[in-house]
Amino acid sequence: MGAVSGSSRCGYRTAVKFRKRARLDPTQVEDRRGMTAGRGAALGGGVGGVGLIVVLLISLLSGGNIDLSALDSLDGTSAGGQQQGDVIEECRTGEDANESRDCRLIATVNSIQAYWQDQVSKYREGITVFFSDATDTGCGYATSDVGPFYCPADERVYVDLGFFQELQSRFGAEGGPFAEAYVLAHEYGHHVQNVLGTLDRVRGNQQGPQSASVRNELQADCFAGVWASNAVETGFLVSVTDEQIAQALDAASAVGDDRIQRQTQGQVNPETWTHGSSTQRQRWFLEGYRGGDPNDCDTFSGPI
Repeated sequence: MGAVSGSSRCGYRTAVKFRKRARLDPTQVEDRRGMTAGRGAALGGGVGGVGLIVVLLISLLSGGNIDLSALDSLDGTSAGGQQQGDVIEECRTGEDANESRDCRLIATVNSIQAYWQDQVSKYREGITVFFSDATDTGCGYATSDVGPFYCPADERVYVDLGFFQELQSRFGAEGGPFAEAYVLAHEYGHHVQNVLGTLDRVRGNQQGPQSASVRNELQADCFAGVWASNAVETGFLVSVTDEQIAQALDAASAVGDDRIQRQTQGQVNPETWTHGSSTQRQRWFLEGYRGGDPNDCDTFSGPI
């Protein structure tokens, strides 16, 4: 699954419109595409033990059993060498974001972090890493097969942009710019959980429809909806339309545990769920979107 740079400035248009004079911060994104990664601990397998379930799709794309406890850290080294930067450093304004996919994703990251910076005391900026094929992370060596994920050890969101094509071709999502925004907002929801200490609630290889793992993922979905509700107020987006919210909801449905299991196994087993059903994921995104308040995202209390 190769990266899709989308960096051409030859009239790339998107339904998501950004304020032309909005100032982008490309330092919030690190570009490792085309760079060779070393090999740390392999990110994969179904190993027992204590781990954090902190990813959007690792378990889904790897058969449903991923435990991060087996991953060795990389001693704080940021793999992949220096940032390429040639493409993303061109991203300076909202007008750039309206012309280039890379700049649009940077603007989306900027908007997400601007919202949480204003909401969460002592918020720390996380970095989004674009990579192709494989990269080293603070949580181990990762290939594009694991899908987008958040690593709390180095506070980075990792995404091979080719995943967004796979979201459509493999999981049957309609796709679209706001489906991509949903994925990024979900992963930054995990970063917010890390800053708040909520990730500590997820211990061991927890599975099941009411498990802490599922509650953790649904809270990240809710946080994504909260950002979408407040995205215009961050000063980056011109508007968020019903069509765009429909793109996000479609993506949330596509990565529900029940839908993935039905597609890959031909049957549904709620006792092995780690992320929640399609209906749950859509419902909690809407809960955040309609209320626009992160206090509405307490998925750890009561039934879900």
